Amino acid sequence: MGLTDSKAIEAEKQAQKEYEEAVQQIAASGLLGDSDIIAEVIAEPDPTLELAQESGMEERMAEIAVELLARAPEHDVQPSTQRVVDCLDILGNPQNSYRSIHITGTNGKTSTSRMIAALLAEKGLRVGRYTSPHMHTMRERVTIDGEILSRQDWVDAWDQIRPAITLVDRASAAAGGPPMSTFEVYTVLAYAAFADAPVDVAVVEVGMGGRWDATNVIDADVAVLTTIDVDHSKFLGPTREEAAREKVGIIKDGATVISAIQHPDVLPILAEAVTSHRAHLEIEAKDLLLLDRTPGVGGQMISIQTPAATYQEIPFNLLGRHQARNGLLAIAAVEAFFGGGALDGTVLEHALMAASSPGRLEVVRNSPTVVVDGGHNPSGVEAAAGAMKETFHGPIVGVFAAMADKEVEQMLGVLEPVLDAIVVTNLSNPRALPIEDAREIAEDVFGEERVREEYDLLEAVDMAASLAESLNKEEMTAPAVLTIGSIELASRVRELFGKAARSI
Repeated sequence: MGLTDSKAIEAEKQAQKEYEEAVQQIAASGLLGDSDIIAEVIAEPDPTLELAQESGMEERMAEIAVELLARAPEHDVQPSTQRVVDCLDILGNPQNSYRSIHITGTNGKTSTSRMIAALLAEKGLRVGRYTSPHMHTMRERVTIDGEILSRQDWVDAWDQIRPAITLVDRASAAAGGPPMSTFEVYTVLAYAAFADAPVDVAVVEVGMGGRWDATNVIDADVAVLTTIDVDHSKFLGPTREEAAREKVGIIKDGATVISAIQHPDVLPILAEAVTSHRAHLEIEAKDLLLLDRTPGVGGQMISIQTPAATYQEIPFNLLGRHQARNGLLAIAAVEAFFGGGALDGTVLEHALMAASSPGRLEVVRNSPTVVVDGGHNPSGVEAAAGAMKETFHGPIVGVFAAMADKEVEQMLGVLEPVLDAIVVTNLSNPRALPIEDAREIAEDVFGEERVREEYDLLEAVDMAASLAESLNKEEMTAPAVLTIGSIELASRVRELFGKAARSI
């Protein structure tokens, strides 16, 4: 807090004191007879003081953000969880004070986590949820009872864990190792905040991989594996098998494992992990079945079967077959968490109708419809493209930007049969693929006549909307715009349309 802010606060405190004394003098004179009114006047919040306090909180949050971002980036995975173990041990192992469900996989982790949390909350539990990455504010990563951590709670959690982080950093440096990474610190903060709340259960999404992920210090009752594919190959390896070996590392002794359909190359690795940990496996297409689904405006109806029950025609708020499959995994995970019994139909209906997944096939504008999706690898883009084709029957124009290290040509190849045209745009991120390169690849895939380029994002969305409307020749169909290619693009588009939480 600056000197000017301090002086302003002191001046306001003095003015408030003088005001209260004046009110008391008036009361003593008998000019005011209602003591409740006097008390109400005195207790009335001072907006100037509140503004200064808010400014001070913003400064604290900014200071914390600077320190976090000065650490190793979260995608810089070290093959050890020891720093997290040591830090949590100093803090008294808060992660052991509540039960947990752990989620890994390549795509769908956050959506599945959100559905699991919603189902648990509908069952009456206090739920903490830890997901990544964030789109607008780091506080999004940690939610309690469905609400992101407040600034005050974030600062309190930081102040609680900061001394332990310092000790671990010093010990690691003395041994020739690195300080704790950004993601390791986020994880410790989340586990501490959950214990402080306290929550009954934590729903924890892996950051990357599983075996060496910072989150993998919990003894989760249930491990959930969404479909495993190649992604983050620099860190997890270039094959499904290598990625799978990392991801099955979250399976603990005696746990129940809920798995999506897996590639034949992955199945032996999954089976070996389940056997070695004496775990119980329920896998999609064998134990877990998506029996039927009926897409509709704003969602779908799904019918599913688990070992515990058959659930018919559940109304579901999210679009796409992939989200229905994520919902199947979420329901099975919550059944397992409660011992394997069936869930009440009302619980399912309330939780899944209230389910949301920002930045995942999210409609941010109507007429024409603008849909935001954070798909950033071929399988994620394929899921979104399929849902768009199923839901929207008029022209669809894409707005695309991606990171340079992603499989851009494959993503565009998946989009080509679904999109009538595409607008490539810019991201102000050093990791982003330059717009000129994106256009060149897009023209190779779509042909020059179907590709446009617009540096400014808002102009790119407007261009796509105008193009979609101009291509619409049928009165009974409506055009749509799909923005896709990276989580950062999803974040920026949400901000443009006023969907973002306050930053920091």
